[in-house]
Amino acid sequence: MGRAMKVTYDSRHNVAYIRFREQVSGVETITISDELNIDLGPDGSLYGIELLNANEQISTLGGRVLALEDTETGSHVEVPFPGDAA
Repeated sequence: MGRAMKVTYDSRHNVAYIRFREQVSGVETITISDELNIDLGPDGSLYGIELLNANEQISTLGGRVLALEDTETGSHVEVPFPGDAA
């Protein structure tokens, strides 16, 4: 399972990170906004997405769950966002 996409959440700093690739050296961080950074590998591939003020960003999506959906089959899974008080 070491090659899976990984989503982490740091409740102390309220930061979520979606990692798409295994750790590589030479990752470049690009600031998109005050609450969004993307990391690119040396070959330009997407390495990860960092959400600052994560619980606010996720709650504006209409709920506080992380959802994965296969648009081809319609199968999906939902996981409560860590620390959800709702």
